[in-house]
Amino acid sequence: MAGRFVPLAGRAQPRFAGVKTFFRLPEADPADAFDVALIGVPFDGGVSYRPGARFGPTAVRELSALGRNFHMSREVDWVQRLDVADVGDCPTVPVSRERSYALIEETFGQLFGAGKRVIAVGGDHSCTLPILRAAAAMHGPLNFIHFDAHLDTYPAAWGEEYHHGAFARHAITEGLIRPGGYAMIGIRGPLAAAEDMAFAREHGIRVLSVDDVREAPMREVVAALPRFEDGPTYLSFDIDCLDPAYAPGTGTPVPGGLTTWEAQRLLRGLAIGNLIGGDVVELSPPFDQSGITALAAVDVMFELLTHMAAG
Repeated sequence: MAGRFVPLAGRAQPRFAGVKTFFRLPEADPADAFDVALIGVPFDGGVSYRPGARFGPTAVRELSALGRNFHMSREVDWVQRLDVADVGDCPTVPVSRERSYALIEETFGQLFGAGKRVIAVGGDHSCTLPILRAAAAMHGPLNFIHFDAHLDTYPAAWGEEYHHGAFARHAITEGLIRPGGYAMIGIRGPLAAAEDMAFAREHGIRVLSVDDVREAPMREVVAALPRFEDGPTYLSFDIDCLDPAYAPGTGTPVPGGLTTWEAQRLLRGLAIGNLIGGDVVELSPPFDQSGITALAAVDVMFELLTHMAAG
């Protein structure tokens, strides 16, 4: 099918010009015939510290004008293999988490129901839960790859069950993730309490910490990554898995994180047979004055598109 949806070339119009869409791709109605929907989720009602992630989709659209389509190391051109379109932003209600969740689940349910794969740009990490609900309703329980500084399996905060630090706990308890099919990458301390790790251990989540990445040669780390060659897989990339030196524009920064190169190598090293969706979340443009966090988010989207094209 590939070929109908082609990015505007930088040599046809300078990359600083033109209407801003993801990767300078055509806009499309979700009902149109294409393979992968790129969609913004402008909601940050689940943050616990610095807000601003509602502006993430706009910032990533602008920086994605620098995006390309040919992957040097994988020798894959996603434009040649996939029809990809920008379908705009998911409707949200900034003053209501409940209504926003319902709108997100409905919107992504329509996309998955139409046979499309999706890459979402948030928004805070609480947005991933209704997306996973929609994906699991269509595909059944999912493999889940989770890049993050934080476990996001934490308990309720201030009496509120649903926030960006609890989405993973709910995804597991709701049966959205396959037993044994969950891997976390980039986790690091400090933690609030010793028992913070208990949920991950009890549910068999494979946790690859930053220390695990740093204390062995990268080739060995990549070779030991869990493989997800069977079943539908979803990948969620919290930009705060990167060190604040590489991603200052995020709501809850944690020192000692991954470099952008390490994240690239880890993303490229994953064996994923059927990547049905993914997201990049927690980009807060008000704290990203240089745009390097948004640029890192664009690179994550590029890696996800390449996985989808290769798969």
